[in-house]
Amino acid sequence: GSTKDPTAAPPFQTVDIVLDCSYVEEDPGGLPGAFGGSFSKDPATLVLRDVSVRDDGSLGEATDYKVPQENADSSPRIVFETSAPLVSIPHAESLLHADCNGEEVNCEISPYNFQRDGKGLCPGSWFMGTLRLSSGISIALVLRGSHCSGGQEEEPDAILHPKLRIPVSKKGTVLTTVEFQSSSCNTSLRTHLGGSVTLDCHFALAPSSLLSSLEWRRQHRGSGRSLFRYQAGSTGPTVEPKVHVDMPQLLGNGDASLSLQGVSVGDEGTYICLVSTPQHQIQHIIQLQVAEPPRVRVIPAQVSFESDVATTLTCDIAGYYPLDVSVSWTQKTAEDEAEIALSSMRFSSHQQSQDGTYSITSYLSISSTTVRAPATYTCHVSHVALEEPISASAYLKAPEKTGSEGLVGGFTATVIFIIALFIVLWRKRTVKPESEQLLRASE
Repeated sequence: GSTKDPTAAPPFQTVDIVLDCSYVEEDPGGLPGAFGGSFSKDPATLVLRDVSVRDDGSLGEATDYKVPQENADSSPRIVFETSAPLVSIPHAESLLHADCNGEEVNCEISPYNFQRDGKGLCPGSWFMGTLRLSSGISIALVLRGSHCSGGQEEEPDAILHPKLRIPVSKKGTVLTTVEFQSSSCNTSLRTHLGGSVTLDCHFALAPSSLLSSLEWRRQHRGSGRSLFRYQAGSTGPTVEPKVHVDMPQLLGNGDASLSLQGVSVGDEGTYICLVSTPQHQIQHIIQLQVAEPPRVRVIPAQVSFESDVATTLTCDIAGYYPLDVSVSWTQKTAEDEAEIALSSMRFSSHQQSQDGTYSITSYLSISSTTVRAPATYTCHVSHVALEEPISASAYLKAPEKTGSEGLVGGFTATVIFIIALFIVLWRKRTVKPESEQLLRASE
């Protein structure tokens, strides 16, 4: 019989992807600008019908989604049945397996009113679906009401949704199709100085839509600037130094990703990928953080005490970004089972170098009158760019007798011995004549 090729790609299967969402719109009765009062939220369900996904054997017998019967005691959910016959759904496998993978999906659907030329077709029948996964994936879908086609409005006898006031299906669902989608696999990135990074942004359009423009912008601390801009029909894009967008990939595959070379501290900020058609516009926001780990050393690395003299250990922490850094000192002697935290250190002020990185110095004073050698002193440093703290140590040696101290000690012992010997001999000579005089007197 035939055997399966283990290296063959998994087959595709069509499934329904069902997501719990919120329908968000401006609340006409709310106060403009009031916190939490200018928008209303209603429970909604987004059903992505007949989405093609790879079957790795875990799908089993997939069943079609059935619209549940409304419960009179609960708020009715707005069900959006969405098909994508002409535009593929990005990251479909991640959406399908989100629950099994422990991921959270935030889904919001809202009315979509952007019209570049001011000639909106079927007002109230366009929606924007925004999906965000906890892994960092972001997806935006422009949805068109299925009744809105070729500029024709809904039929007079159509059943309207009680809230949206647009035609619904016999099951009471809002039928839509995906006209335009855009996605990014990362909403936040962290990179080191001097490295390269790619900010992901992809899109796909229905055949009836054409790319009008692509722009990448960077915003930081209240100011913004355009880094890349392509306008359909122009001779070429406008590009800032260090950035690159692959034009063949952009026009051929909808890959609008931005590559950034030689990252510096000044490249940190909020990057916006803005994809536009004559009728629609989608943007993705990516936060780029620069994080450079510190270099740490302790000076001197080895110390030998002189009597009653204090010594200062210096811990140099340099080349790190951003500013926040944590520094601590510990001591460990031969009698200590664990390191003992010290609190008598002091610090210099922060210094910033030309490349934007920071440095600081920590000082620890130790004295032979309060410290028992040998001992090890360690400077510990924690920083956001480090997976775990790093440390550097200095070793305090036990006092050693010098050669001169040995000579002095030997000379002193010799002098003492000679004096003692002289006293003994002198006493013997003094005692002997006295004994002889007593002997003669007795005779």
